[in-house]
Amino acid sequence: MIRVAINGYGTIGKRVADAVDAQDDMQIVGVTKTRPAFGCDLAVRKGYPIYCTYDDTDKIAAFAAAGYQCHGGLSDLLGVADIVIDCSPGKVGASNLEKYQQAGVKWIFQGGEKHAMTGMSYTSSANHAANLNVNGTRVVSCNTTGLSRTLVPLYHHCGELSVECTMIRRAADPGDSSKGPINAIKPVLKVPSHHGPDVMTVKPEIIINSMAVAVPTTIMHMHVIVAQLPEGHGLDTESVIEMWANEPRIILMSGGETGITTTAEVMEYARDIGRKWGDLHEIFVWRDGVKLEHNTLYYFQAIHQESDVIPENIDAIRALMGTEPDWRASVARTDNAIAKYNNIL
Repeated sequence: MIRVAINGYGTIGKRVADAVDAQDDMQIVGVTKTRPAFGCDLAVRKGYPIYCTYDDTDKIAAFAAAGYQCHGGLSDLLGVADIVIDCSPGKVGASNLEKYQQAGVKWIFQGGEKHAMTGMSYTSSANHAANLNVNGTRVVSCNTTGLSRTLVPLYHHCGELSVECTMIRRAADPGDSSKGPINAIKPVLKVPSHHGPDVMTVKPEIIINSMAVAVPTTIMHMHVIVAQLPEGHGLDTESVIEMWANEPRIILMSGGETGITTTAEVMEYARDIGRKWGDLHEIFVWRDGVKLEHNTLYYFQAIHQESDVIPENIDAIRALMGTEPDWRASVARTDNAIAKYNNIL
């Protein structure tokens, strides 16, 4: 049984914790909070031991004063774990990494940290094998994960791929109340945006550039993708769709047939089928938005930023621990366990 610690029990951390709890080869040994807050109540209901993000005795004591049992600081948690999933806010990873290395545990960061800090990055379909038995890695961002899901199988078929992508990004997560823009479209003036180059940290053979704009929505990201395929690729529009239909964690639907033509309706679909938190781990691709003309492929896909990386973290655990070398086997095991868990709960 793999003993998993979650450092940061927030938007991503609480979802990763439940996904770990669903697996029959893993167990949650604890989650951290910086201070007593409403997230502690959720951890208590789930039976997850609470630890303080810090080793400061006064901060630890504050949990007891607020009525929560705190089992110690981060060092205590790392002492009972085999691997830690860092779900703390971005840009604090370097200080945490030193603690993980000193504790001798394996570690997984999220896409808010830079590839240069970890030296390894991960998506299930792109480079599971390269991450087998390494000490640590970074599960790439929600957007990079989404791009990998559809581009990697295309690359494997074609042998080369050149991509231009425009990311239409949500301005904030649904729970954020201090971010914008509210009534504006905000271009990301760093060109290319980090999303395209980030794909190349997991699949460097794919040549990709990206631009991004932030829009006043909290629901999902949208990708507008133009991919150049090589001569003799042997594909047409329907065979591309069929290829993706045979890949895990991709949902294809016709907007014209289903009436699902916006991101709001995609997320309503996720709620209708009973997904916990209304999450959608899969990448949503509109069938009638896919078009291959000669060597140029056009398509749209939607990304649920709060959840598509969750199952990737589970597969990454198995890669680092060396317990499942086949990425497809890990994906099937992860997804089946999460589905069963959600139905039970």
